[in-house]
Amino acid sequence: MTLTASLAGSTAHLSNPVKRVKQLLIPGLLGVTLTIGGLTTAHAQETLRAGGTPSGIPFTFLDVQTNEITGAMVDVIHALSEDMGYDVTVQESPFNALIPSLKAGKIDIISAAMLKTPKRAEVVAFSDDVYPYGESVIVQNDYSGEITNLKDLEGEVIGAQVGTTYVRQLEETGLFPEIRNYDTLADMMRDVSLGRIVAGVGDKPIMGYQLNEGLFPDLKLAEDYEQQMVGYIGLAVAQENTELLDQVNTSLAKMKEDGTLQAIFDKWGL
Repeated sequence: MTLTASLAGSTAHLSNPVKRVKQLLIPGLLGVTLTIGGLTTAHAQETLRAGGTPSGIPFTFLDVQTNEITGAMVDVIHALSEDMGYDVTVQESPFNALIPSLKAGKIDIISAAMLKTPKRAEVVAFSDDVYPYGESVIVQNDYSGEITNLKDLEGEVIGAQVGTTYVRQLEETGLFPEIRNYDTLADMMRDVSLGRIVAGVGDKPIMGYQLNEGLFPDLKLAEDYEQQMVGYIGLAVAQENTELLDQVNTSLAKMKEDGTLQAIFDKWGL
């Protein structure tokens, strides 16, 4: 046998093991890739994406020190998620973008100071009741008129937060020449303080909390005002996500029974 023939034979002999190694390795690597992909997908499914607003003190608001959303409803969703076996992340969103974000699949659940209404229930699925809720009227401390209902403010320029049920309900009364919309209750309260509007209509727990914290010391809630738009806060999921809704309601019932829910609201002075 010549040297050339010998080398050729050796090369042929080596090429077969190399080819065999590739045949063995490639499916194995693909299997590892698919396994990793499967784990990633499963992990994503185990993390609940909640939506909360940065300005709904004390229910949901941005903590400027941690730059994270915090508040009573954040504590609620963390407690619920722990009971349901999920991790949870809370994403910041303007109030009027919460439902569009849920419908678009950007979040899995809304955990904010969102009042359960028939109109909203047409596009989202609400949980059982979480917290009783209603409106109040805020005015300057030196406001001398008596306010027992909205008719007492007839003809005045008033304000409300955009995206809330109050805007539509105030418009339907036909009592006001102008209803100014604000991105946050703090913005509305600031305009009342500056005299740009006579009164603002908004969530009583949120406005009351801000006053108790010493914000807007020149403002007050109308003491004799009788609430006309009372309802309940609820968590909201996509209408087709019945499995998550059942899990939420089961865990919520347990939290009501063992006092966890009330302890959360007590912590936040609600």
